[in-house]
Amino acid sequence: MGTIVLGLIADTHIPDRVEKLHPDILPIFREADVSAILHAGDVSIPKVLSQLETVAPVYAVRGNRDIYHLRHLPMSQLLSFGGVPIGLVHGQGSLWFYLYEKVKIFTVGYRLEFYLPYLFKTFPQARVIIFGHSHMPMVRWINDTLIINPGSVSCPNREYLASIGLLRIENNKIEGELVWLESTGRSSS
Repeated sequence: MGTIVLGLIADTHIPDRVEKLHPDILPIFREADVSAILHAGDVSIPKVLSQLETVAPVYAVRGNRDIYHLRHLPMSQLLSFGGVPIGLVHGQGSLWFYLYEKVKIFTVGYRLEFYLPYLFKTFPQARVIIFGHSHMPMVRWINDTLIINPGSVSCPNREYLASIGLLRIENNKIEGELVWLESTGRSSS
């Protein structure tokens, strides 16, 4: 079996933060020959999913900003590509978790550790967990699970440029990559 490449995207926030998709996204996914695109929520409008579907099938979950036009999206999905179980979730959890997270970020700043219990509880059997919500791009192995946040394509955090991700699976070997949209720099793990 050959390499499976998946496109990863989150927090598009169209049109509430930007008017349209960054012009490099579709060409990057086409060039990478992605088999599917996984959207980790805060899509905002269905048109975004339709645009991504011009490249490959799209799997999406509902983010906290998808309550109006995309309420039908699931909160989480457990997918499998190349025999690898992949969890896809936005990351905000319940209303109480969301409010608790906001207080924690306000008082002590962002910490990945806030999300890990929620991610691992949601997907105990996943080898890869993809989430959004924090707009903090990262690719990190924690024990035997690859945790990926592709960042935000429309409203990156002050420390990072807009970004998307790629996930490669070949013979049970898994590799995640961030693709920076405003520069040619790339970060892998």
